[in-house]
Amino acid sequence: MDFSLTEEQKMLHQMVKNFAEEVVKPKAKEIDRTDEFPRDIFNKAAELGLLAINFPEEYGGAGFDTVSAVLASIEIGSASAAVANIFSSIRHHLFCLNHYGTEEQKKKYMPRMAKGEIIGSFALSESGAGSDPSSMKTFARLDGDEYVINGTKMWITLGPVADFTIVFAATDENMKNRGISAFIVEKGTPGFSVGKREEKIGQKGNPVSELIFENVRVPKTNILGKQGEGLKIALHSLDSGRIEVAALAVGLMQAALKDSVTYAETRVQFGQKISKFQLIQALIAEMAADYEAAKLLTLQAAVKKDKGEVFTREASIAKWFATEAAMKHTTNAIQIHGGYGYCKDYDVERYFRDAKLTQIFEGTNQIQQIVIAREVIKQLVK
Repeated sequence: MDFSLTEEQKMLHQMVKNFAEEVVKPKAKEIDRTDEFPRDIFNKAAELGLLAINFPEEYGGAGFDTVSAVLASIEIGSASAAVANIFSSIRHHLFCLNHYGTEEQKKKYMPRMAKGEIIGSFALSESGAGSDPSSMKTFARLDGDEYVINGTKMWITLGPVADFTIVFAATDENMKNRGISAFIVEKGTPGFSVGKREEKIGQKGNPVSELIFENVRVPKTNILGKQGEGLKIALHSLDSGRIEVAALAVGLMQAALKDSVTYAETRVQFGQKISKFQLIQALIAEMAADYEAAKLLTLQAAVKKDKGEVFTREASIAKWFATEAAMKHTTNAIQIHGGYGYCKDYDVERYFRDAKLTQIFEGTNQIQQIVIAREVIKQLVK
């Protein structure tokens, strides 16, 4: 598979790399400390077209492809996983609208999201329906020309700052998976409110909260796709989101590798740099190998998506492998740094905390293993 970049992709990659180094990285510690949404960085990214890299220009996008979005997520993720997750979440919502929205919905929301004027969220998970969306209790009842939505969603990325949400609700309890639909609900709609904001151990600055729906009325025109297509929309968009999560994890590994080598080359013990010790070299070698493998797997999934091919298996493999490797090697980066790695003076402890979430969201890694096995079996028994 050819991963050579076009001149346009190279230019974009360099621009994002500069943005990550000059704008994001200097503020990463402060974002982690305050847990405040980085509005200034968000606005600058919007000006550069980074929020909608791989979406059509007619809807405010930059017109690039998924490979370009992956390269951007890696570089931003290397500087701040929280900021990278914010940007990829915006692209997640844009994906839903671009693939399933009506022309009116696309024109209403996508250009403004691309410019950073409005923010969306993706409300699927519930307290008893995380990995199993068919168990959701949020329900939408048709009443004349409106749907009435009741329920509570949990762990919603960007929930506290979002101007609208794509909420998934059961519209037919008897149909289970085929009885779920998706709706666009705007901030300010009576009965729609933000609940508890979660205090996370990592990826701070990327706000997560409950969303509460109490007799929320939305017109029929606010349905995304068709009634009963909600699970299809969710799974398709999650496949796409998993590529972005994998890219973010690769970015964390890139940062961990760079910082580990830098530290190993300056730290002296027993009269020599610790980079001379074979056990340290072994940790660095494995970190480098897994970084390269994860990057290639992520690019492979991105290329398949850009070709219009089914990419479910590739996305899940990339997400599972990259995030497992990120957790392993951010842990090893702390080990290389020794006592310093356990203190906030060095960034590796933040990488470690940020990496853990990548194993959980967009489908836990246990779910990824189920998806991978299912897809492999399906392919091999044809």
